[in-house]
Amino acid sequence: MSHEATNWAIKQRGLKPTTKIVLWHLCDRFNPDYGCFPSQNRLAHDCEISRSTLNDHIGQLEAAGLLRRIPRIDPATKRQLPTRYILCFEPGFTPAEVVPCPDIGHGDCALRENPSVAEGCGPDAIPEQDPCPNSGHGIDAKAVSGFGPEPCPENGQSRVRISDTNLVREPLSKPVKEEEDAQARDSDFDRFFAELLTALGIAANTSLPAWWQGWPARMHVRRWIDDLGLSMDRIVEVATETRSDHPNPPDGPKALDRFMERAAQRDAQAAETDASSMRTKRPRKRDVGPQPSEDELAQFYAAKVNSDEYLPQSMISTAICGLMLARGLVTPERLRMRGIR
Repeated sequence: MSHEATNWAIKQRGLKPTTKIVLWHLCDRFNPDYGCFPSQNRLAHDCEISRSTLNDHIGQLEAAGLLRRIPRIDPATKRQLPTRYILCFEPGFTPAEVVPCPDIGHGDCALRENPSVAEGCGPDAIPEQDPCPNSGHGIDAKAVSGFGPEPCPENGQSRVRISDTNLVREPLSKPVKEEEDAQARDSDFDRFFAELLTALGIAANTSLPAWWQGWPARMHVRRWIDDLGLSMDRIVEVATETRSDHPNPPDGPKALDRFMERAAQRDAQAAETDASSMRTKRPRKRDVGPQPSEDELAQFYAAKVNSDEYLPQSMISTAICGLMLARGLVTPERLRMRGIR
C-alpha cells in the first residue's frame, strides 16, 4: 500500500461515497514500484459491493479523469489478467482517449464500461480465435465475470453483468421502521435542543455562540439524558431556573454541568424518599364495628366445646376457658375430654 496514494484519494472531492471508497481501495492496492492491478474479485470484496456495481464506479472514476484502465491478456493462454489501473498522479498519466473503433463503432460509453471491447481494434489486436465451446460466443478467453471477452448479443455490449438497480431481496418493514424511529428521535432531540437554547436566553434568529455549535454540544447535552437520567423537560426546567440566578447565558454546556448534576441528585433523593414513605406507610385497618363482649365470646366458644365438631387445641386460650367455667357454660371434664387444658 502507499500512504501518499491513500491520502490523495481521501482529498478528492465531489465523488459519491461508494465511488470514493472504490478509489481509496484502489490506492490502497497501489505499489509505487509496480503499479496498481488488483483483481475485481479482490476490489469487490474490499468495497463490499458486487462486481457489476464496482465496474460502474470505476467507470465514473475514469470518466472523471482520476484513473485509466489498461486491460491485459496473457499472450500464452489468451486469458484475461487483472486490469492495470493507472492513477492520475502517476508520472506520464494521460486520460483515456475516446476514439470510436472503425470496425465495431464503439465509442466512449463502451470503452468506459468495458475497456476490453476495444481489444479487437488497433495494432495490438488479438487474432481472431475459434468460438468458445461453452458459450459459442467470442474467443475462448473467459473473463472472470463468466461472459466471453467479446460482446455477446445475449449479454449486450459489455462483458460485465448489468448492475442490479434494486438489490433488495427481502421485505424491509423492520429496518425501515427502525430508520423511521431513529429519524423521529433525532427530530424530537432537535426540537428539545431548540427549546433548551431558548430557555437559556439564546435567541433563535441569531447565530449560535461557538460553544453551542456542532455535534460536540449536542453530545454533551445527550450525556445529561443518558448518564444523569434527566428527562428533556427536566433539563429545560433546570435551564430556565439557572436564568433566575444568572441572567446572562452560560458560556457553554459545561457551565450547566453542576446545575444538571444537582438536579439529578435532588430527583434521586426525592425518589428515594417517596419509596421509603411507601414502604413505611401501613394500610389502615378495616372498620369491623364494635368488639364482642366477654359473654358473647364465652357463649361462642362454649358452643364449640360442647359440640362434636373438630376443635383445635390452640383455638381456645386460657382466658376463654376461665370465662366459660365462670359462667357455667362448660365443665372441666368436658374441657379435658376435648383436649383443652
